[in-house]
Amino acid sequence: MKVRYSYLPQQFGEIDDLWEELKAFVPTGDFTLGKPLTEFEKRFAKLIGSKHAIGVNSGTDALKLALKAIGIQPGDEVVTAANTFIATVGAIHEIGARPIFIDADDSFCMNVDLLEAAITEKTKALMPVHFSGYMTDMNKLMPIAEKHGLPVVEDACQSILGAIDGKNAGTWGIAGGFSLHPLKNLNVWSDGGLIVTDDDEIDRHLRLLRNHGLVSRDEVGIMGYNSRLDTIQAVVGNWLIPQTQDIADKRIANAAYYDKHLSEIAQIRIPPRIANMRIVYHMYMVFAEDRDALLRYCLDRDIEAKVHYPIPLYQQEGLKQFGYKAGDFPVTDRHSSELISFPADQHLSREEQDFVIQTLRDFYAGR
Repeated sequence: MKVRYSYLPQQFGEIDDLWEELKAFVPTGDFTLGKPLTEFEKRFAKLIGSKHAIGVNSGTDALKLALKAIGIQPGDEVVTAANTFIATVGAIHEIGARPIFIDADDSFCMNVDLLEAAITEKTKALMPVHFSGYMTDMNKLMPIAEKHGLPVVEDACQSILGAIDGKNAGTWGIAGGFSLHPLKNLNVWSDGGLIVTDDDEIDRHLRLLRNHGLVSRDEVGIMGYNSRLDTIQAVVGNWLIPQTQDIADKRIANAAYYDKHLSEIAQIRIPPRIANMRIVYHMYMVFAEDRDALLRYCLDRDIEAKVHYPIPLYQQEGLKQFGYKAGDFPVTDRHSSELISFPADQHLSREEQDFVIQTLRDFYAGR
């Protein structure tokens, strides 16, 4: 049996109704900041529970433009997680700011207990990363942000509909950035992103920033970027957004099934499942003994397991300029050698999950 990682052929396999919508849309020529995009933004804001949603061309730009909109300047420091994906750091670096890392805990998010020690007079914003479908402990983080007068921009790219105490990822800080990358829980056919905010002025500023700073066709109000979400992608988003809650529910159910059975394997450790947190499992990850050998064993048996990520971000060649060295973030280092990811998406069958579970049992039984 083959257990694939990408579910896109299944998700977009039978879409006659979407093709009809796309065929009806194309003759309109409404390709740039068109009506379907306005509709998608309104529907996404309602889904997340924010006043505004602004479509941009990627999750990376969602973070970058949000930082620009709150006034982050070259040389400013933005505190974020050491174990994040490069896009988080890329967004900070692209506007000339400096990322300041703090270590993770076993929820894969920044350890908020380490936050205050990282704040300096140069710190101008906090960017918690809601990694893998978990959320940073925002109940702890927000009082620290308020104490130091720091705006919070949430990297919620992996946690659409993740929540703490019923409050969704992206709605805790001044703004939140989301990704619509094809492998996200709500996805389109290319790169895409959204920024959410309740602040009217930031909403106005972001709409200028994403469209060259144009107030009108003939007036440039500020220097901006070309970062519009393509309207044709918004047509895809409008087709999929009614399914988003169900997608999250199915991923949660699949994760619970894995947890029940993998917890019976002594060499597998399930991450903490936090009672007041809705974890939406963009990635399903567990801690595994002999992780690299287990990965090879799974791949040899056509289970497309993955590692997120085998080289800690702060140790990557491209980040040497920030001056970190191996060992600076020991939990992040441990995660890079112990974590393994398995498919847990909404199209995964119980038969496929049982095959994964049995394969892990067989591997450890033979050690």
